[in-house]
Amino acid sequence: MKRLYFYSFLLLLLAACGGEEEPEVLQPFRLESITVGTAENLPVFTGVPPNAVINLIFSEDVDETSLQANVTLATDGREVALSAEFPTGNRVVLAPRGGFKSFATYKFVIQPGVKSRAGALLEGGKVCTIQTGMDDSDKFERIPQEELLTLVQKQTFRYFWEFGHEHSGMARERSTSGHTVTTGGTGFGVMAMLVAAERSFVTREEALQRVQKIVTFLGGSCENYHGAYAHWINGETGETLPFSDVDDGADLVETAFLFQGLLTARAYFNGADEAECKLRADITRLWEAVDWAWFRRDGGNALYWHWSPVHGWAENLPVTGWNEALMVYVLAASSPTHPIDRAVYDEGWAGNGRMRNGQSYYGVTLPLGVEKGGPLFLSQYSFIGLDPRGLKDSYADYWEQNVNHTRINYLHCVQNPGGFAGYGEDCWGLTAGDGNEGYSAWSPTNDCGVIVPTAALSAFPYSPRESMSALEFFYYKIGDRLWGEYGFKDAFNLTAGWYDDEYLAIDQGPIVCMIENYRTGLLWRHFMSIPEIRSGLARLGFTTGG
Repeated sequence: MKRLYFYSFLLLLLAACGGEEEPEVLQPFRLESITVGTAENLPVFTGVPPNAVINLIFSEDVDETSLQANVTLATDGREVALSAEFPTGNRVVLAPRGGFKSFATYKFVIQPGVKSRAGALLEGGKVCTIQTGMDDSDKFERIPQEELLTLVQKQTFRYFWEFGHEHSGMARERSTSGHTVTTGGTGFGVMAMLVAAERSFVTREEALQRVQKIVTFLGGSCENYHGAYAHWINGETGETLPFSDVDDGADLVETAFLFQGLLTARAYFNGADEAECKLRADITRLWEAVDWAWFRRDGGNALYWHWSPVHGWAENLPVTGWNEALMVYVLAASSPTHPIDRAVYDEGWAGNGRMRNGQSYYGVTLPLGVEKGGPLFLSQYSFIGLDPRGLKDSYADYWEQNVNHTRINYLHCVQNPGGFAGYGEDCWGLTAGDGNEGYSAWSPTNDCGVIVPTAALSAFPYSPRESMSALEFFYYKIGDRLWGEYGFKDAFNLTAGWYDDEYLAIDQGPIVCMIENYRTGLLWRHFMSIPEIRSGLARLGFTTGG
C-alpha cells in the first residue's frame, strides 16, 4: 500500500514539473460603438455639425500608438489631421484639427491594425461616411430686429467713414485697393453718409465736411472728361487709373452713380448757413459741367458708356437696357445744361421695347431684362435714389419689375437646381461680387454656389421678410466667419467652404442705403424732390408715385 502511494505521488510530481504550460488566451478585441455628433453606429452620418467629434468605444483598453497609426479621415481625396484624446482606457475622442468643414463629405476609416493594450488585434475594421451640415448655433446674442438693422447700417457705414481715402475722401474700390478710389462707390458712400447723419452715427456737420472734401477734390485736381469721371481714380493725385486696356477715360455709368449721390446730398443739406450753401453751389457747378449729350457719340440716339482721350470710342459700348444703368438716362434727361430728349431714351435705352421680357420664371413674370432677371444689382443701383413705388413709363411698372426680379432670384436659391450647400429660405442672394474662383456677376444663369450678402440686404424694400431671414442667417449663424469691422464681408460659398476676407465699396454702400429706404424712404424722398429730376422723368414719359 505504501508503494502505491509513493508511485501516485511521483506521477503527480512529474506532471507538475515536466508538463508544458497552457498558452494565455486573449479576449476578443472589438469596436463596440462609433458615435458622430449625436448619431451612433451608422454607415452614413448626415447633417453632422462642424463642431462635432467622433467617439469610439472599444471592448477593452486600446493601445494609443496603434490606434493613431490606423485611423484616417479624408475629404476630397486629402487626409485630414486628427487630434485624439483618451478619456478612459477603452474610449477615444477624435476631432479634425480646426473642426469639420461645413457641407463637406468625409471618409472615416479604422484599419484592423489597431491593438488592445494586451496585444489583441481588432476584429475587423470600420469604414463610414460623415456628411456635415453647419453649426446651427447662434454666434452672437439675439437682439431686436430694428436694433440689428441699425447695427448693420452703422458697422457697414464705417467702410466709407473710417476707410475712406484720407486725401480725397472718396471710397476705396475694395479693402485692399490702396490709393485706388471708385467713382460709383463714392456716390453710394455719399448717400450712406446722409443716412449716418440722420441716424446720428456722425453729426450733420461731420457728414457735410466729408462730402465737401469729396466735392472739392472732384472739382480740383481730379481729371474729368467733358465733365464725366473715370471708373477708377488715384485718390491722392486725381489721375485716372485705367479700368481696362482701352477704358482709361470717362465712365458715364460710374459718373451717374456719383451724381445720384451728390444731388441727393445737395437736396439733404438744405440749410441757409454758409457751409451748406457752398456745398450746394459746388455740387451744382459739377453737375452742370457734365456734357451728357456729348456722349451720344456724334449725335446718335444712344449714350455711350466710355470715352478715352487716347482710344476714343474704342470700347464701343452703348448704354442699353435693361441693366443697372437707368440712372444714366434719367440724369441725362434732367441736365439743366446738356440734356437729351426722349428719342435717345426710347431708342438707345429701351430699344423701342426690345428690353421687354414678359416670360415667367419660377411662376413669376419678369417685365424687363434677361433670362431669370440677372444679378440683383440691376434692380438696386439706380434705385438707391429713384423711388420705384408708383414709377411707371410705357415699358414697365418699376416696382413690379424690381419686386419680381428679386422674387425670381430668391426662388431660384430656394429651389436650388444646382444643389449648392446652404441655399434656402434663409440663405439666398445672387449678384456681382467676389467668389472662391474670382469676381463675377452671379445670377440664376451664372450660379456657382456663391452668395453675396448685399444681394438680399439691398433688396429689403422689395422682400422685407425674406431679406430679414437672410440677414439673421448671415449674422447669427455664420457671423463668426462673415461679420467684420466694416459689416459683412463680400461673399461666401458654403459648398466650397470659402469665406471672403474683403469688402467692396459698390456692395457695402447699397446695404446702408437700401435698408434706409426700406425703413424711412430717406434717400428716395430727397432724390425725388429735386426739381431737375422731376422734370427729367417727365421728359422721358415717366409717372411717379409722389
